[in-house]
Amino acid sequence: MWAIRPDSITNRITLSPPALKLSASPASAIILAAGSGSRMQGTVADKTLAPLNGLPVLCHSIRAFLASGCIDRFTIVYRDAAQKAELEDALRQIDLQGTPLDWALGGDERQDSVYNALRIQPEFCTHVFIHDSARPLVSTDSIQALHTAVLRDHAAVLAHPVTDTIKRIPTAEQLTQTELEDLDRSRLWAMETPQAFALPDILKAYQHVHDFGLRITDDTAAAATIGLNTTIVPNHAPNLKITTPEDLSYAAWLLQ
Repeated sequence: MWAIRPDSITNRITLSPPALKLSASPASAIILAAGSGSRMQGTVADKTLAPLNGLPVLCHSIRAFLASGCIDRFTIVYRDAAQKAELEDALRQIDLQGTPLDWALGGDERQDSVYNALRIQPEFCTHVFIHDSARPLVSTDSIQALHTAVLRDHAAVLAHPVTDTIKRIPTAEQLTQTELEDLDRSRLWAMETPQAFALPDILKAYQHVHDFGLRITDDTAAAATIGLNTTIVPNHAPNLKITTPEDLSYAAWLLQ
């Protein structure tokens, strides 16, 4: 029989069997679902829960993690109690294969949500994958490649090379008759998720970010604040982040 263990301090509910066989390097997948989705222009109430080829967006990446065989548990980061209830309903549409599931309350910014999730990881967890729920197309092969890299190098990220010509300007507001600085495109990579880390390292990094009030845009930036280097795992499969209504239609086309 499965045991339900509530924790009033961390707002966590863990579903676990009486005896859980763990891998040599137990890993958790943190799925960030607390974003507001403001750029969806009101077309869907919650892009994480929007239907995508018969399943909520959230469920596609969770199934990829399960199929990869690389993770031992999930942590879902939610926005509020109402959304948490809807996420629970969504997850009933797929088979979690007995994988333990924790819940963490999100914060005002993405970095706050990640920090909250990292702090409730069990002590036996050695690695974490941090993934935006709005990236439903991540492939099993990509997760497995990332897993290999993080076990070896302690920090790894899925990314793809930038193909556009990128220019830098002196100041963000100066758009008229401005100086355009050429950047070496061969050295530019667009970060994706999942981003994977040894848990003690990334927890230390986010503690540093929190303590010093730093502002970051992704997990590799948090790692960099304490001098951690990250291995890039090139990803050539579609892994778009759904931010607009058009992205949902494109993702559905790609899945088909």
